[in-house]
Amino acid sequence: MSEEEVMTNGAAEEQKPDNNAAEEANKEIKENGTGEAEPVAENDKEAAKEMRAVVLTGFGGLKSVKILKKPEPAVNEGEVLIRVKACGLNFQDLMVRQGAIDSPPKCPFILGFECAGEIEQIGEGVENLAIGDQVVALPEYRAWAELVAVPAKYVYKLPKDVSHLDAVTITMNYTVAYILLFEMSGLTQGKSLLVHSVGGGVGQAIVQLAKTVPNVTVFGVCSKGKHEALKAAEAPIDHLFERGSDYVSEIRKVSPEGVDIVLDCLCGEECNKGYHLLKPMGKYILYGSSNVVTGETKSFFSAARSWWQVDKISPLKLFDENRTLCGFNLRRLMYQQNGAEHVRLAVEKVLQLFQEKKVKPLLDSTWALEDVAEAMQKMHDRKNVGKVILDPSLEPKPKPATPAKGKNKEDKKKQLSEEKKDAEEKKEENAKDAKEDKKEDKKGDKKEPVANGDSADEPESKKEPSS
Repeated sequence: MSEEEVMTNGAAEEQKPDNNAAEEANKEIKENGTGEAEPVAENDKEAAKEMRAVVLTGFGGLKSVKILKKPEPAVNEGEVLIRVKACGLNFQDLMVRQGAIDSPPKCPFILGFECAGEIEQIGEGVENLAIGDQVVALPEYRAWAELVAVPAKYVYKLPKDVSHLDAVTITMNYTVAYILLFEMSGLTQGKSLLVHSVGGGVGQAIVQLAKTVPNVTVFGVCSKGKHEALKAAEAPIDHLFERGSDYVSEIRKVSPEGVDIVLDCLCGEECNKGYHLLKPMGKYILYGSSNVVTGETKSFFSAARSWWQVDKISPLKLFDENRTLCGFNLRRLMYQQNGAEHVRLAVEKVLQLFQEKKVKPLLDSTWALEDVAEAMQKMHDRKNVGKVILDPSLEPKPKPATPAKGKNKEDKKKQLSEEKKDAEEKKEENAKDAKEDKKEDKKGDKKEPVANGDSADEPESKKEPSS
């Protein structure tokens, strides 16, 4: 090794302590919070941001609905990011879960078509909305989460006196009802209508909106268990019938000619009954097919039966009978048929009616995100009277404690050993008591005289016979 190399290495070694000292000094500064933090990669920042969401992991039963941590959504052009405060549960959410709806996305995906909250971010190209605005939205899926990015055309600014809870109780249900009654049915003074599932959220919206028109008669059908609740809520239904009963005959007794409008969300054999109840110039409108949902999972038999139960009616028959058949699908109108602006006008009218106190939405129940399966089951069983809502801020219901298997076995062994010990102690006590009793009996035999005057110690053979 040359002299120059030796000198160079020596200088390097002498500098090491200084470098270490500098590193220690920097470390101390950072730990005390007086230095600058190390830069964090942008990807790491994004990965750290997560939110709770209701995710469908596979089409089927309630076990496929999970509360999972998902990355917070990014805002694209024409979108707004909403911090969700309340979510609306609708019957089509149940159909989506089962896969009984057309063109569903691939699993896993975030469920939900309705939510309300506050705008946190605005994407490029968005007008008439600002950060901090209180809004209600009808996105195509992804509504049941703490945050959702929604195209601005599906977002509606709330008036000051409308809360998030009110917004999701009103928007979807009353918008459907408004379009059914005033745009498709052409409801006017003195008309009569038959409403199926009148105890549900849309059913109640239809009834209340119909009663804003003078002299309208409402015939309602729902399960027997909802009748008392509807009466208690003073729902304005003129004639209420039990689901599964011969409601056609009952309606004919009140109105022999039938009704002007039939609003059917069931499908199946109810289509035929509804059509034959129509007066001349009457309208039958199908806006749902909940009869397809009979069990927890999708049933091809139920779907086929609902299809084959419906009579095939030719346009010539409609021409001869002066009747109208039509259908309404809000989801298709909004997302596949460019009807967003049409729906926006209906939403604005509905919110205005609420502000004028002409409608009073009926809230059934509010649930935490973690209790979504229980909320879905309630709607599946047709037990809700009014709207069912999910609230991300609510604490979930406490679940019953289920100890681990190993702990269960240990507890069982401990319990058995304690029971065995108690049994042995009791046995010993009983034996001791018996011994004491025996001693007492012997003492008593010596002292106690016998009835015939003989001593108890005398043998039996020596006793004299009594006279």
